[in-house]
Amino acid sequence: MANNIAATLKALRKKYNMTQEDLYIKSGLGLRFIRELEQGKETLRLDKVNQLLDFFNYEMVAMPKKRNDETREDIL
Repeated sequence: MANNIAATLKALRKKYNMTQEDLYIKSGLGLRFIRELEQGKETLRLDKVNQLLDFFNYEMVAMPKKRNDETREDIL
C-alpha cells in the first residue's frame, strides 16, 4: 500500500512541476517526510499522508481485496 501512495504522490508532484522542496514549503510538511514517503518507507504517519493527499485534493479510501468471492467468516 505504501508504494502505491508513494507513486501516486510523486506523480502528482511531478504533474504540477514541483520539486520535493516546493512541496514541503507549500504543504507545510517536512522535507524528510516527503523524501521518505517517495522512497517507499513502510511506516508512515497516516495523518501526514492524509494531509499531503488533501493538498492535492485526494483522499484515501479503503477497498476490499479481490479474493475469489471468499468471505472472511474466520474473523466474524
